[in-house]
Amino acid sequence: MVKILLGLALAAACAAAAAGEPALARRAELLHLVKQDCGSCHGLTMKGGLGPSLEPATLAQKDEEQMQFVILHGRRGTAMPPWSTFLSEAEALWIVGQLKKGLPQ
Repeated sequence: MVKILLGLALAAACAAAAAGEPALARRAELLHLVKQDCGSCHGLTMKGGLGPSLEPATLAQKDEEQMQFVILHGRRGTAMPPWSTFLSEAEALWIVGQLKKGLPQ
């Protein structure tokens, strides 16, 4: 029974890794980055500022892959910088998911 439970736990961990779920410590770093760095333009509460609102209601109809692209490559002619030097594709997509469901306070 213990082997089965360990196997299930390992399978769940592998599935999370395969799905691009960052490790717990990295998730904390990413949330800090979003709140501090993204928040400097999008507002500390993500309600907008220099950059547009990143609240769930605003993002509900936005395409996740397009959002991921903007995070990684920025937007020319705007203040939105590229973050591909600091983030993997999976991490950018994870951030998109967090923004769409609402950041923890």
